[in-house]
Order: sequence, then C-alpha cells, then structure tokens
Amino acid sequence: MRAIRVASAALLGLTALGLTAPAAHARGDETGFQGTVLPQTIAAGGQVTLRAVGCATDVRVSSGIFEDVVIRRGESHAKAVVDWDVKAGASYAITFYCGTFWQTSNVTIAGGRQGHSPTPAPIVPSRGAHAGEGGTVAGFDLREIGLGALLITGSIGAAYHLSRRTGDDGA
Repeated sequence: MRAIRVASAALLGLTALGLTAPAAHARGDETGFQGTVLPQTIAAGGQVTLRAVGCATDVRVSSGIFEDVVIRRGESHAKAVVDWDVKAGASYAITFYCGTFWQTSNVTIAGGRQGHSPTPAPIVPSRGAHAGEGGTVAGFDLREIGLGALLITGSIGAAYHLSRRTGDDGA
C-alpha cells in the first residue's frame, strides 16, 4: 500500500513538472532572428554590410540590387556591392532567409555614383556577443527557476508526507 502512495505522489510531481515545461519553452528567445542592412542609404556601386543574428543555420540574403549572399552559420555579417545600374532615389527590399523564416529590410539608393570603395560602417553589436544559450538556465529568468524549484520541492514533500502516513491496516 505504501508503494502505491509513493508512486502516486511521484507521478503527480512529474506531471506537474511536465506541464510547466511547455510554458517555459514557449517563452523562447526574445530577440529571435533579425536581419539588418548598414547603411540604409547607399549610392550605386557602394558596399553594404548585411548582418544576421539569431539563426542556427546559414542565412541567404537576396535582393535585386546585388548578387545573392550567404552568411555562414557562426558568422554574423557579410558584405555586398550594390549594382551600378540601380535607380537613384528608389527603395529596394533586401530579404534575409533563415530556414523557413525570413525578414525584409529596405535600402534607399542615393543620387550620384561613387568612384571609390566606401568605408564600411562599423558593426556595433546591441549587447555583447551572441555566443549561444546552452547550459541549464538558458533563457530562464529568476521567477521561472524559483517556480520550478518550488514545484519540485512540493512534489518531494508530498511524496515524503504520503510515504510516512500509516493507514488503518498499520502498513
């Protein structure tokens, strides 16, 4: 009889823990996949810096103003040279593809042509290096960790309490 109570309490604890896991996983990464172009206004023949973060695979970048570019997995940026025959004053879409996700950014073409290679704009990360989120506390905040610890402690306490109770039969 005691084994049934302990097993029931343990199963109850595992169920509670299992039901909280999807909610914690759904929170995910707040930043997600992002693709940006620097500078956003460029002259024909100029060089743009394509930046992609938050993708675990290669990122393919395509547009009608330069050849397709691939930002390799583990890298965060690549360069592309704008075609000379683009229309001044026009706005062109640049699409970043990360697996089944995509994001579009726009670039405006300035008037005039550049006769030399421009100095690329510096890449300023918004917050440190994106070195992955492995380990045991990836993406969890203190409240989620505390809630999980509370559920586990409660389950263990309930199992202990139920295992210490004696029934009418003295077992």
